[in-house]
Amino acid sequence: MTTIGRTSGRARTIEIWFAGHGLTVYLLAGDGDHSHWVRNILAHPSVTLRVDDRTYPGQARLVLDPGEAECARDALVAKYQPTYPGDLNGWRDSALPVAIDLDADA
Repeated sequence: MTTIGRTSGRARTIEIWFAGHGLTVYLLAGDGDHSHWVRNILAHPSVTLRVDDRTYPGQARLVLDPGEAECARDALVAKYQPTYPGDLNGWRDSALPVAIDLDADA
């Protein structure tokens, strides 16, 4: 995912776990709103997400609805727990859910 730096204005790319649900992609921030990428999103919500050879533009947001937050948490743990050697439940329950609403026309 590439965000725009909140103070530098420069592109900042990170590698991060994600799970998709329709045109929405969910992420979990283990450091909550202390994560640099979350702080960047709060300042500049336009992001891009690169998956394999394709790049998708979208608008990022914090997930505030409890039902959507539960969906995000469930989707990420369902995707990664089968191949992850540790227990992801603590991360699941404490991390901050973030959504990227992908541009439908992209």
